[in-house]
Amino acid sequence: MTPQNQTLCDALRGISGILITPFDSTDEINPYLLQPVIDRAVRAGVHLLVANGNTSEFYALDAHESERMVHATVELVAGRVPLLSGVGKNIKDACHLARVSSTAGASGLMVHQPPDPFVAPRGVLDYVRRIAEASDGLPMVLYLRDDGIGLDVIEMLARLPGVVGIKWACPTPLRLGTMIDRTRDKNLAWVGGLAESWAPAFYAVGSRGFTSGLINVMPSHSVAIHTALQNANYQEATRLINVMAEFEELRTEERNGTNVTVVKTALQLIGNDCGHVRPPGAWPLTSTARDKLALVLQRTSV
Repeated sequence: MTPQNQTLCDALRGISGILITPFDSTDEINPYLLQPVIDRAVRAGVHLLVANGNTSEFYALDAHESERMVHATVELVAGRVPLLSGVGKNIKDACHLARVSSTAGASGLMVHQPPDPFVAPRGVLDYVRRIAEASDGLPMVLYLRDDGIGLDVIEMLARLPGVVGIKWACPTPLRLGTMIDRTRDKNLAWVGGLAESWAPAFYAVGSRGFTSGLINVMPSHSVAIHTALQNANYQEATRLINVMAEFEELRTEERNGTNVTVVKTALQLIGNDCGHVRPPGAWPLTSTARDKLALVLQRTSV
């Protein structure tokens, strides 16, 4: 593994902060509203940031907007931590965005699992191979949201050239543990992709690091959870996760349609307005949920 890839793997074993995408009042992206969000996360000790992730409303962005977000986020992060660029959707757009991300100076790619209703396991392998060819050698992290493609295919994906990590976003820690055992020779970064609440279960089977949308609002809290897990202090990690349980529960309302809504509403409440959520996400938050969120933020002194 190259020194650059090793640096990225080390960061992946920390917190992967998935950045929101700011919109202005005319529904245009305004990347520079992210500056205080990024600065707050870096100061708190978040290890790695991600543009064009799910919390970024990737599937609500057109190709030009995704490209602009990569360029702008690279500028705003300014090399202080590694930055992954999410790529996906149709294969041509994914390959083009991979090339753009390389030119922009991203540290690596996060490859979204194709959401197409007709996905062949071997087709996923071809999908990742073509993105790798287009990426000019950028290391890749595969975002796995459906382990139904089978463990054999997941192992083949993990062993593709250029793959340095897997974000496991499936509620199946035992299958994750099996995959970690099957690929130990690769020294991959296996990252918990279901945020803070699932991190202890994933740590228990050998995963390290986790993704977080909470870092947009309360990065210090996420860092405290990571520190507790790294120190094998599961009792403290669980206590800290429970503090934010209501925040995360609010994000699951309306069939998870409020996931980003809660984050952006929280940003408004702390005076860091980054705009609305595009359909098909929910906007605005209901008055009942907004009142609950305000109480959570008051309790945590944000």
